[in-house]
Formats: sequence, structure tokens, C-alpha cells
Amino acid sequence: MLLAALILLFTIFSASSAVREVQGIALTVDDLDREVRFFTEVLPFEEVSRSESKGQATDELLGLKEAQLRVAQLRLGNERITLTEHMEKGRPIPPDSRSFDHWFQHIAIVVSDMDKAYAHLRKNQVKHVSTGPQTLPDWNPNASGIKAFYFRDPEDHVLEIIWFPPGKGDPKWQRSRRGNEAEGEGPGEGPSEAESASRRRLPLFLGIDHTAIVVSATERSLAFYRDLLGMRVVGESENYGVEQEHLNQVLGARLHITGLRSDHGPGIEFLEYLTPPGGRPVPQDSKANDLIFWQTDLKVDHLDESARKLREVGIRFVSKGVVSVSGNSLAPDKALVVRDPDGHALKLIEPNPTATISTR
Repeated sequence: MLLAALILLFTIFSASSAVREVQGIALTVDDLDREVRFFTEVLPFEEVSRSESKGQATDELLGLKEAQLRVAQLRLGNERITLTEHMEKGRPIPPDSRSFDHWFQHIAIVVSDMDKAYAHLRKNQVKHVSTGPQTLPDWNPNASGIKAFYFRDPEDHVLEIIWFPPGKGDPKWQRSRRGNEAEGEGPGEGPSEAESASRRRLPLFLGIDHTAIVVSATERSLAFYRDLLGMRVVGESENYGVEQEHLNQVLGARLHITGLRSDHGPGIEFLEYLTPPGGRPVPQDSKANDLIFWQTDLKVDHLDESARKLREVGIRFVSKGVVSVSGNSLAPDKALVVRDPDGHALKLIEPNPTATISTR
């Protein structure tokens, strides 16, 4: 029913609700100070700001009562993440959480040298998900040559480092390589991956390419993200084999992977597990203070209209309604937190310099 409703309203909704930018990804954490140390000392994120939040707007945005938050904004390259600690703690990530459970989400951090990046993580004794870095095989033309490794932060959020060979990934990750080629190094004649990175003096960790989410049905998720929110598909592949099993630590893993992007910011990547079956859904009673609560921030236009139509098609709201979230009462932004068809949280944000109504 939901898929049919989304498709039915596509033509009257998509233009007004198109995502203009993926502004960032937010994680709920148990201990903000510990997580900030990990992201800024083990990983080279820069802390941009630290703040606290409470009150009616916070409660209505997150669907909680008397919430008190400590929030840190971090940056790596041009991309940002938000770490949010709730004073009233929710549930930890289940100790038996698996890569094909539907609450799974991660961020993919691009590196300029996989061997050096992995050695750095090993030195800092991160918890492995993957058995080690994996190179996707040549028989898979859409993904061949990509190197990736999954690991966990101190609170068991899954993170990925990823390296893209020439011709793969967002073109911005290849610009330095093309600069070398323009100076006379042909694509097949240049130095090795490690030598090229050293010569260009690139940072080891470059930025966030995408956030990946497990979905139960690609077409249903496309009806939401592409047809309803206006994001565009930029690539697909079907990944399986020993490399994929070692990457995700899932025996028999066979995935339909779909990448989507907006005009700006990281992408969103669907991971649909064709096999094995048995991925657990997001619990219906999951709340924003649970550690499985990730949130992807999307800049949109006409949020009030979008909220009305999202209700019409049965999208689940986390927020009570559209909420003013800026600290500047003369120029508040408007925001709304909803869940996608599989329960992943999205915060839709409309910067609005004239809005004065706090909640609808």
C-alpha cells in the first residue's frame, strides 16, 4: 500500500520536496566526550562546535519528553557529522547486531591510501567488522577495484573506510589523480597507489562519500528517496562472493547496492540483502535516544507542504510536526524528523529567514 501511494503522488509532490543537499549525518551516542576523542584523535575529524539543547522545540522535534542533549558538530573535509548525547539514556546497540539488520547504517570515509589507513586503525586497536581490507573483484565492473574496510567506534557504531580506483566514485575524489596525469603520467603508467598519495601529499582521510542504509526492498526505497524526495540514482551493482562476505562479515552475502545523490553533499547508498534472509526490522518502539538511531539531514524546499503530503502517504513522523530549530528567533530554520519505509530517520530542514511559527 505504501509503495502504491508514493508512486500515485509522485507527480504532484516531487518538485516541491526535492532534496537540495545532504547536509550531514547524525549519530546518537552514549558518552559524547569519549566519542569526540575517537573521531578527532583516532580519526582526524575537527570539532566545529559544542552545544546543549532542551525545551519544547527539542521535545517536539525528536518525539521525546524533557529531553536534554549535548551536541558536537564535527567536520572532515567538506562533510559534517553530528554526535548527540541524551542525558536520559536509551538502549545500546544490540550486542548481536549484524550488517544485514535493517537498523544498520554507516558512513563511508574516503582514504587516499588504504594500506596506510588500515595500519593506522590497527595501531589504534579499532574493533574489526571486516576481517581486513577487501578489494572488490574484476568480474563486478561497477565496483571492481574499490577497496573497503568496516570497523566499529567505541560504542559499536559501524564505520567504513573506502578507496576508489580511477573511474570509480564521486569525481571529486579523483581530481588530484587527474592532475598528475595532466603532468604526463598516463593512467596506466603512473606510480602505485601509495606512491601517488605520498607525492600529492594528500591527507590520509579525505571526507565522507556516503551513508549506507540496509533496505528491505530497493523499489520501495526508490519510490521514497527518488520519486518522492527527488534524489537521483548514480549507480547500481550486485555484490557477492568471498570478498563481500569478508567485508560485511555475513556468510552468503549477496547485495543489491544502489547509490543516490542530491546536488550537494554525501550520497545515500541502499544495501538490499538478497541473501541471507533474516535481517531484523527497526523496533517499532525505537526512540531518538537509542544508539541505533542515526539521522540523515536533508535540505528541502517547501517543508510545510511536504509535511502535509508525507502524512497523506502514511510516512511515520518522529516529530510532532514542523518545528523551528534555530536559536535566532528572528530567522528560525524549520525542521521535521520522519522515518523512511524501513525506519531510518531523516531530518528535513528548510532554512527560512521569515518563519516565526514554532510548531505546526
